[in-house]
Amino acid sequence: MVVSSLKLHDLIEEIRKAKTQAQEREVIQKECAHIRATFRDGDPLQRHHQLVKLLYVHMLGYPAHFGQMECLKLIASPRFTDKRVGYLGAMLLLDERHDAHLLITNSIKNDLSQGVPPVQGLALCTLSTMGSAEMCRDLATEVEKLLLQPGPYVRKKAILTAVHMIRKVPELSDIFLPPCAKLLQEHHHGILLGTIMLIMELCERSPAALRHFRKVVPQLVQILRTLVTTGYSTEHSISGVSDPFLQVQILRLLRILGRNHEESSEIMNDLLAQVATNTDTSRNAGNAVLFETVLTIMDIRSAAGLRVLAVNILGRFLLNSDKNIRYVALTSLLRLVQCDHSAVQRHRSTVVECLQETDASLSRRALELSLALVNSANVRAMMQELQTFLESCPPDLRTDCASGILLAAERFAPTKRWHIDTILHVLTTAGTHVRDDAVANLIQLIGGAQELHAYSVRRLYRALTEDISQQPLVQVAVWCIGEYGDLLLGDSCEETEPLQVEEEEVLALLEKVLQSHMSLPATCGYALTALMKLSTRLQGDTNRIRQVVSIYGSCLDVELQQRAVEYNALFQKYDHLRAAILEKMPLVEQGGPQVDGEATESKEAAQISEATAPGPTEPQASKLLDLLDLLDGTSEYAQQPPSLSPSLESGLVHLVDIPSATPSSAPIPNLKVFEREGVQLNLSFIRPPGTPALLLITVTTTNSSGGDVTHFICQAAVPKSFQLQLLAPSGDTVPARGGLPITQLFRILNPNKAPLRLKLRLTYKHFGQSVQEIFEVNNLPVETWQ
Repeated sequence: MVVSSLKLHDLIEEIRKAKTQAQEREVIQKECAHIRATFRDGDPLQRHHQLVKLLYVHMLGYPAHFGQMECLKLIASPRFTDKRVGYLGAMLLLDERHDAHLLITNSIKNDLSQGVPPVQGLALCTLSTMGSAEMCRDLATEVEKLLLQPGPYVRKKAILTAVHMIRKVPELSDIFLPPCAKLLQEHHHGILLGTIMLIMELCERSPAALRHFRKVVPQLVQILRTLVTTGYSTEHSISGVSDPFLQVQILRLLRILGRNHEESSEIMNDLLAQVATNTDTSRNAGNAVLFETVLTIMDIRSAAGLRVLAVNILGRFLLNSDKNIRYVALTSLLRLVQCDHSAVQRHRSTVVECLQETDASLSRRALELSLALVNSANVRAMMQELQTFLESCPPDLRTDCASGILLAAERFAPTKRWHIDTILHVLTTAGTHVRDDAVANLIQLIGGAQELHAYSVRRLYRALTEDISQQPLVQVAVWCIGEYGDLLLGDSCEETEPLQVEEEEVLALLEKVLQSHMSLPATCGYALTALMKLSTRLQGDTNRIRQVVSIYGSCLDVELQQRAVEYNALFQKYDHLRAAILEKMPLVEQGGPQVDGEATESKEAAQISEATAPGPTEPQASKLLDLLDLLDGTSEYAQQPPSLSPSLESGLVHLVDIPSATPSSAPIPNLKVFEREGVQLNLSFIRPPGTPALLLITVTTTNSSGGDVTHFICQAAVPKSFQLQLLAPSGDTVPARGGLPITQLFRILNPNKAPLRLKLRLTYKHFGQSVQEIFEVNNLPVETWQ
């Protein structure tokens, strides 16, 4: 007995009744067998009913490929009910990977020329969903004809299909360029919205189209002005705003047309001011229009007053109760702070208040913006706010906050004492979250401030007696005690509270550090060396120090054992040389002028090779890449070992420790070295006057395409006679359509003034595809090396 096939409604009920996956599979397998049998029988009246059930099965994730040819038969049917199901099946079951999709090209072409709007709509929807490049080339002429059809139903769909065709085949732009001027004269909002999208696609993919549509800027301005001044309309108004979707799209198009074009920007200025001042901000629709207005103002060559107005709008957004709006405002201000720092500074207090947000994404954005707002004028106030936030911030933000405070203090410190106090506060509060180079930088800073040696060692000793769990703090404190222990035992320092310390207390504290289970092997090494140095600084008997050192001669840690054995040898065989070997380290020389007469920029040890700038807590050794792979074995380029943290005995060597200086009066021209699918790489150059052998290269990566660039990494190599240091980039993502660019600084030392050559490797993801480019830059301006 043959069991009849189920109807769609009954099939859905049976599947929902299944209590296990096995029962569901059984129901579907039986029904798929009936569907196959019906297809073989070739009953045209039942075909579309069976295909509908098969599409439901496909939506549940089961195989339905055997229905592809049935879709083609239904599309070729003269009945509308068959075509509707056939086109739906084609959109779901067919794509560019199946050759069968090319078989419907003729059917779509016939349906587009029929003149029946519902059928034309089905064909256009299918073409815009799964049309391949071959189909787009074959059917572009038919779609162009439909763009000027009288009925708005077909024209809207034809415009959206044209957008899909341009994305698939950019060379078809010339076909759709002429109809756009007529489409802009339409009053139907749906047609206008589609036309704006079509023009944006054309402008982004064709410089000729961009120049062509700059002529219609006055027309676009008039359309937007009409929308802004139009009263309430039940058909188009949303929350009191006249068609915000169309307003947003027009503003985005104006942003593209006005970018780097003075004349077009001048035409837009009055309108943008009108939109910014007259848009209702009580509803989300108005906020959306205002946000796009701000982005447009900042992206074109607008008037200075208009840019201040845009920043003030973002400042009002920060006071909004909606967290999403506040996040958008913080993100936008972070983009603008580089180009309009003074205007963003006016909202500094509001930004600082956002640090206390409970939402992690908001507080992170507020932290990034607060760090970007720090300058030499407000460094004291901002550091106080940031240090307060560091004490209570979530654990996942402590690393970023601590690193940001250290970098800002290094750059804008008004005095060395303030700089030391700031770093000590960070080490005391969040010592386990600081960057790996914080210890070396603070040691160098203290070593170079001879007048603050007594003050520093007393503050560090006091901090060490209170807490030995923060390892970076312990390492700096132990180093200072070993180096300046005599100052700790001397007369009281006028700048600190009176502190009476005995030699036995100092030695007991160092032994406590050595014996603590919280001390890392590196910390124990610092403590052992400090004890050894105190043997020449203290006046008492050194037997206690000898005993402690000899204990570690049999330590399981090889580094500590070797150090202890060598120190024992100093006591026994070379005692007459011990005082000379363990004398105080010389002052670390600073290259270049100080900030405000006191502050110096203490840069981390240079990495003389190629770096990829990972997170701030990653060890320096892990930052280095294998240049042999980058350079394909080219021997004339240098692959030098990393400059790691120097030992305490040999001092701190900073190969590229030259602070930034004022650029020379004759600027070096910029250079574009790479461009592909809207991704562009530009180099700008600065040679500090005081250090002619140093070249600072700022690499700026921009993205004018329609897709985000993610996982961006820029790697570099130079010949052996040069020294190269790559600083951390500003990020690894470049948003689409002129979003915030990535900047990265290269520091190249050229002592021989040889002609400079640079080899770059770029890796990133764009439109879902992984891209890798390796190229050599040989056309650098002569001013970069002469």
